[in-house]
Amino acid sequence: MTTWQGWNRFATTDPVVPPRPGDRPRSTEERLAYHSAFVTIRTPAIHTLATQVRTLMILGRHQQTTARPSLIVTGPAAAGKTTALLNVGRTCHLAHTRKNPPPPGSAHAAVPVAYVLVPPGATAKTLITEFARYLGIPVTARMTQTQITEAVCHTYTQAGVQLVMIDEIHRLNPRTTTGAQTADLLKDLSERLPATFVYAGINVTDTPLFTGTRGAQLAGRATLVDCGPLSARHGKREPFRDVITDIENALDLQQHKPGTLPRHAPYLHQRTAGRIGSLTRLIRQAAITAIHDGTERITKTTLDTIRLDHLAETHHRPHTRTRSR
Repeated sequence: MTTWQGWNRFATTDPVVPPRPGDRPRSTEERLAYHSAFVTIRTPAIHTLATQVRTLMILGRHQQTTARPSLIVTGPAAAGKTTALLNVGRTCHLAHTRKNPPPPGSAHAAVPVAYVLVPPGATAKTLITEFARYLGIPVTARMTQTQITEAVCHTYTQAGVQLVMIDEIHRLNPRTTTGAQTADLLKDLSERLPATFVYAGINVTDTPLFTGTRGAQLAGRATLVDCGPLSARHGKREPFRDVITDIENALDLQQHKPGTLPRHAPYLHQRTAGRIGSLTRLIRQAAITAIHDGTERITKTTLDTIRLDHLAETHHRPHTRTRSR
C-alpha cells in the first residue's frame, strides 16, 4: 500500500463481510480465508480518528499561509493504530472519488490519499524518496534532496492529494543530525502541500519527536488521538466487552453459542491487556483452530491453548518473586 497502485487496490476492493441470514453456507476454505482477512471492528479509536480527520480537513481546506492542522495517532504496539489509520484513509478515498469521479475517458483517477512508511534509519532524502515512490515519480541517484522535494510537492499538488498518512513515525529521532533534518523535511512538506498530515507511531509522545524546539513545531499544530488499550469499564459502559461482542457477531462458526466470549471479557482483558490487535488475533486464531478441529465453537479451553503475540504473552505471564536468604 506504499504505492498508489497498491493503495488504490486496497481502497477500492470491497472488504470482507460477516455471514448474513439467507446467505449460502461458506466452504471450509472460504471460512478460513474470511477469518484470516476478517472485518474491521469499529473501535472508539476509529470513530475518534474519523471524526478528527474529517473536521481538520475542512478546517484547513482554504488555509493558505501556514501549515494545516495535523493529527498524531499514538499508542502501544498491537493497539490497532495502523488498522484505524488505514480504515479512515479508505473512507476518505472512497468519499472523495464518489464526489469527484474522473471525467469520461480519463485514464487518471483522483489521488486524494497518500500512505507513506518511514523507513528504518530514515534520512531526509530516503523519506522524501518514499514520498516520490508512492506516486511513481522518477528519482535518479544524482538528484539532490531539494530536487526530489520539488518534484514531490509539484506532483502531489497536481494530483490533488488531500490526506497524507505517515506511519511508523517513531522511527525518527530529531536529536540526531539525520533525524533533525528529517523532522525539518516533514515541517517543510506540511507547509508546502495543501493536505492534512496524520502521523502514527508507537508511544510517540514519549519520544523526542514531538518535544524540543523541532518537535514543538510539529506538536503545536497537531491534535492527539490516543489508541491506548481499551479499559474494561468506562463509567457505566464496558467498551472492551462491547468490542468482544462485535467480534463474536462477525464470526463464521457453525456451533458457536452467542454470548460465550463476552462472558469471558475479564479473562480476555487480562490476557491482551486491552490491546485490540492482540484481542482480534487471539479470537481469529481460536476460530481457525475451531474450524480445523471440527468443534466449530470457541471456549475458554480453546482460548487457553492459543499462543499470543510475544508482547501480550509477556504482559500476561505472572511475575514470580525469588525468595532471598
